Amino acid sequence: LGILGGALGGLLHAVATVTFNVDHVVSGVAINILGLAVARYLSVIAYTGQGAIPGGGATQSPKVTAQIPHIDLPFLAGGWGTPDVLGRVATWRWFLVSDIAALLRALTGNLSLLTVLTFALVGFSVWFLWHTALGLRLRSVGEHPAAAESLGVDVYRMKYLGVVVSGGFAGLGGAFLVLEAAGIYREGQTGGRGFIGLAAVIFGNWHPVGAAAGALLFGFADALQLRNAEAVHALLLFVAIATGLGAVFAIYRKKTVRAVVLAVMAAGFGLWFATSDTVPTQFISFTPHITTLLVLAFAAQRLRPPAADGLPYRKGEIG
Repeated sequence: LGILGGALGGLLHAVATVTFNVDHVVSGVAINILGLAVARYLSVIAYTGQGAIPGGGATQSPKVTAQIPHIDLPFLAGGWGTPDVLGRVATWRWFLVSDIAALLRALTGNLSLLTVLTFALVGFSVWFLWHTALGLRLRSVGEHPAAAESLGVDVYRMKYLGVVVSGGFAGLGGAFLVLEAAGIYREGQTGGRGFIGLAAVIFGNWHPVGAAAGALLFGFADALQLRNAEAVHALLLFVAIATGLGAVFAIYRKKTVRAVVLAVMAAGFGLWFATSDTVPTQFISFTPHITTLLVLAFAAQRLRPPAADGLPYRKGEIG
């Protein structure tokens, strides 16, 4: 149902932008506002008043009891009766090796099937977009719709397909927040994650693997809220070292301004680590957003979106 709702939102966006040439940003903002209103309207009907589902209210549902199954990966985490290789190495307490094994064991154990599906979709997307006729047509419409049309590609159909499917994936993400992340529906629970997802696509240079890497980075920043302040404090040293190495690399590339900025950041994080014992909880909650801003600021120079991304198109136009 989440996928269906997202696809319907994508269909509305496609009608506005593809058929009627409405600006993509204007349509997207309008649909976001409309989506909030529709969600409030439906939650009031479902969770308040006579005959409503008990335990909810105008802005939230009762606790969601449906759960997506979780699995341990075979051999790596001992799933399906196989040896738990990583768990065994972690108990050996070898320097660094056992630490890495414990980390990988945590990443491969108790996985939601939806998480496994998400990683599988990354590989499927690469195969589909670069190794199938339909995927190549879809990409050609994003790069040069007039040229694609001259070769017999139905540009409107490809645009509708891309937007509706992307809306369905957005709906899948929303369903994940309810079923896995929270176990309850709350108004506004996305917390800007949709825009962070957009930033992940931009950071990944409009490539599935790059977008997945960006999502992992921003997801890590978001997951810091689940750790205590003392544990997060140790990451300041890691950030100081990483930015310091980035400054050295920038000097090697003769990027003076970037090197200075990174050096100042490294010094600031190092001083922060040395003069404090914890990190304020407010900073931890803001980490995903500031990470998004910093990554986009430093990655903007190498980005190349599809040439026709966001541009209106009329059938028969000569590009």
